[in-house]
Amino acid sequence: MNTIYRVGKWIEKHLKDSLMVMLVALMVGGLLLYTVSKASKDIVVVIDGTSQKYSTSRSRVVDALNALNIKVETKDKVSPALGSALKDGMTIKIERAVPVMVTLDGKSLKINSAEKTVSDMFKSEGIILSDKDKVTPKLDSPLKSGLEIKVVRVYEKLITSTSRIPYKTISKLNSSMEKGKTKILQEGVDGAREVVVKVIYEDGKEISRIKVQETIKKQPVNKVVAVGALAWFTPSRGGRRIPYTKSLKMKATSYTSNYACTGKRPGDKGFGITATGTKAKRDQSGFSTVAVDPRVIPLGTKMYSEGYGYARAEDTGGAVRSKIIDLYFEPGTAEFRNWYTRYVNVYILK
Repeated sequence: MNTIYRVGKWIEKHLKDSLMVMLVALMVGGLLLYTVSKASKDIVVVIDGTSQKYSTSRSRVVDALNALNIKVETKDKVSPALGSALKDGMTIKIERAVPVMVTLDGKSLKINSAEKTVSDMFKSEGIILSDKDKVTPKLDSPLKSGLEIKVVRVYEKLITSTSRIPYKTISKLNSSMEKGKTKILQEGVDGAREVVVKVIYEDGKEISRIKVQETIKKQPVNKVVAVGALAWFTPSRGGRRIPYTKSLKMKATSYTSNYACTGKRPGDKGFGITATGTKAKRDQSGFSTVAVDPRVIPLGTKMYSEGYGYARAEDTGGAVRSKIIDLYFEPGTAEFRNWYTRYVNVYILK
């Protein structure tokens, strides 16, 4: 009976031990399975285009990178974000920020940026450019380490100014006024011109000016001055001054109404009659007849010839050309016989 009892106790004891062993085994197995499941996350980390595979048990991107001793700087770009949950098979992309030098507004700035182009870097850094600013290299240039970027600020300003348009002085000859005298007929008034100029500045320094518009606000009024053209001469015989408008140095010949000079005799038609239809005459107290070239002195012109006196252009002659004047004398007179061809001053009278 005791034997049976002892066997029963042994079986009971060992049965309990077996259950404990099984329970422990199950717990250890579960722990191993949990640990294996946590370490089984395979990920790919791509840094500036270079890929590397890793296995990690971390649950977030930031924790995984820290565990793998992959440092992320402030300006580096990470995708997905550092706080994102880590998933098996995930690819983490890291774009490293590179240092560039930016010169603008009189300052040199060292900037770290992971942006792709110069334009993207300016947007990321909050640097505002105008359409006219000059950027070297171009905005679409790729960003790379050590790149030197220069910004020239371009500013345009329109300046409006008013300038004076000086009036002109116009002189008008007046044959009724003595030479050397003047008279203002109309006062001059300046005009006004408005000019719009575009001034271009680069980094605050003026580099060019371009006229973009010009408007005449007020037309000038010209000054008009009468200038005396009437000169005076005193006859060689003396007497009062005589006004004249023009003087000519002319070759003075002589003629009379005889046949030798005119080809006509008394009684012939037209004998003693001038080209203007007047009777040729020598008038010591008035105006005598002279022949002229009408292209030089118009017929009907009154004049004074030195050594002869007052005369009127009434006749022409075949030998009277250019600056030749043919003085009429009465036939058979001593005055006619004593006249010899000479150069004289001829004054055209007012």
